[in-house]
Amino acid sequence: MPDIRLLLLSALGLLSALFVWQWWRSLDRRSPERLRPTPLQLLIGFVVSFLDTLGIGSLATTTTLFKALRMVPDERLPGTMIVGLTLTVAAQAFIFIARVDIDPLLLLLMIGTALVGGWLGAGIVSRLPRRPIQVGMATALLVAALFMTMSQLGRMPVGGTALTLDGGALWLALAVNLVLGALIMLGIGNYGPTFVLLAALGMDPRAAFPIMMGSGAFAALIGSIAFVKRQRQVNQPALGLALGGIPGVVVAALLVTNLPIAALRWLVIGVVVYAALTMLRDAMRTSRSGEEVGATG
Repeated sequence: MPDIRLLLLSALGLLSALFVWQWWRSLDRRSPERLRPTPLQLLIGFVVSFLDTLGIGSLATTTTLFKALRMVPDERLPGTMIVGLTLTVAAQAFIFIARVDIDPLLLLLMIGTALVGGWLGAGIVSRLPRRPIQVGMATALLVAALFMTMSQLGRMPVGGTALTLDGGALWLALAVNLVLGALIMLGIGNYGPTFVLLAALGMDPRAAFPIMMGSGAFAALIGSIAFVKRQRQVNQPALGLALGGIPGVVVAALLVTNLPIAALRWLVIGVVVYAALTMLRDAMRTSRSGEEVGATG
């Protein structure tokens, strides 16, 4: 039987290379669009990947910062975030797939369903108009805040000792992971929901990490390729996320034991909820504008 872990790591490397090549090819050097990230965009990339490595997550935080700074149009937020954050998530997936014990076949099946979900989700999200994306992103932020709050209050399932699933539990996990892979394309992070699901099914919490990271990385890579193909990202801030993210991961790994993580998470929860409400307000304004145009057209 082939080494499933080696196959997954090889596929992750090949997909990452394909994504980088397609993104590079898509950049129009003759376009007036600026490509070199600003120091602020690099800092955002550093901060959100730093927080992601600490387990706080990056999608909700990135949405919040981009929204507050009006750096990216709402309809291009999903594509810009997924494209910009994919390489740092792929780097994390390499580490966890290689080092954490888990049933390799389960890992392959879970990543496979997330990959299909990411491909389907990217095809839908990349064609959506502004208002559905605003509503979807606001929902994503509130869901992320909910899971962060559950974690802070100790309400997350603690899990068991299993390293695999079978029977009905396996089919349930695969079905949910398919949906989560699609929702990643709207900015709904899969880490919290995946952890809750697998812990509730009795798996060792440590075994959730290669599934969370691997599913997120493969879904994001497939989604990124689709977003780049349809030019649904803003390249300058996306490059800031990518280039600033790698050192953020490294520094977080070195300093993780010296930070007041609990207080930092409460701060992030408050900011994320504020961003969600702001997004919903803008969606209502978009809806009213559309109605006015329809009434006068």
